Amino acid sequence: MILKNFLKISKLPIIGIGPMSKNCVDASIELSNEHNLSLMLIASRRQIESNELGRGYVNNWSTEEFSTYVLKKDKKKKIILCRDHGGPWQNDRDKKQKLSLKSAMNSAKKSFKVDIDNNFKIIHIDPSEDPRKKISNDEKINRIFELYEFCITYARKRKKEIFIEVNFGKEDGGIDSPKTLTKNLEKIKVFCKEKNFPFPTFVVIRNGNHVLETQNVGKFEQIFQKKQIIKQVKILDCIKTCKKFNVMSKIHNADYLTNNTIKIHKKIGVHGMNLAPEFGVLETTTFLNILDENKLDEFKKQFISLSYSSKKWKKWMIRNSNATKLDKAIIAGHYIFSTPEFKKIKKNSAKIIGTDIDKILKDEIKKSIYRYFELVHNHA
Repeated sequence: MILKNFLKISKLPIIGIGPMSKNCVDASIELSNEHNLSLMLIASRRQIESNELGRGYVNNWSTEEFSTYVLKKDKKKKIILCRDHGGPWQNDRDKKQKLSLKSAMNSAKKSFKVDIDNNFKIIHIDPSEDPRKKISNDEKINRIFELYEFCITYARKRKKEIFIEVNFGKEDGGIDSPKTLTKNLEKIKVFCKEKNFPFPTFVVIRNGNHVLETQNVGKFEQIFQKKQIIKQVKILDCIKTCKKFNVMSKIHNADYLTNNTIKIHKKIGVHGMNLAPEFGVLETTTFLNILDENKLDEFKKQFISLSYSSKKWKKWMIRNSNATKLDKAIIAGHYIFSTPEFKKIKKNSAKIIGTDIDKILKDEIKKSIYRYFELVHNHA
């Protein structure tokens, strides 16, 4: 099976692409099939969600529709469907409804159930979100255990093979403690042994990377460029800890990194890298450039107003940011791609220009994704 072969490539960082838009999904599938490259499509609950739980913002797809679309289009079977950040309060609906812990956990289970039914292979359990309070490490571990048992038990019942990914901290630019990581993996090891469950395939390590606005504001690059030895050792010890437990280390927030920094991730033994916001911003800026080149100022004005008013840029802002209205519209652009208003803007623009705008957007995304493959897989 492709997944087992795929996971054997433990010396190379495996690339995970967030499905920021239909064009991003198509670009990922086409690139993987054209170059015979395996990659992960890592869908968050906000992006892709079950029909029962309200669907996602990407192409208004439900989990069921997304899976059917990808598996049909992926002729060479190179795409691994993955749930990214599954867990309580990991979609906007849970937060808006102000769900209790029990209800939020049930929502996560419903979402995971549909993932497993629809051939998602890597299931990321993220216990770190809680809009009510700051949660302890023990609380996170207990939530992982409950969702882990649900997923493995249900997958076995359905005779489906799944692989588990876990994380312990929020993606805030912090660096994990090797000591705490060891304790957490020991607890999971005991749990898995008692339940006769497989050990996680991936563990997410916080290595200082952090995406805000349209840049990686994290510390990782600085730590290795300026040889901040204490922090380097901390990151390297986390990777060594993963190897000790025979689990693959994964890095999130790998967007907007320089070529050299991407190579450093490979050099220090990182097994997986997740990328997402970069491609949404790229598609937005490419679309706006097309409008500028063709002097479609009114359509650009409509787009900026639509994207800015969505307020989806708020979570991405740097404190005391000097970002303009245009900057914020670019950050939030991908959230509105599936709206009727945006589709109308794009359709009317294409009609005036007389070109296939989606092909242009898709080709730009493919180039950007391929840069990462070239750097970590040494493809010419």
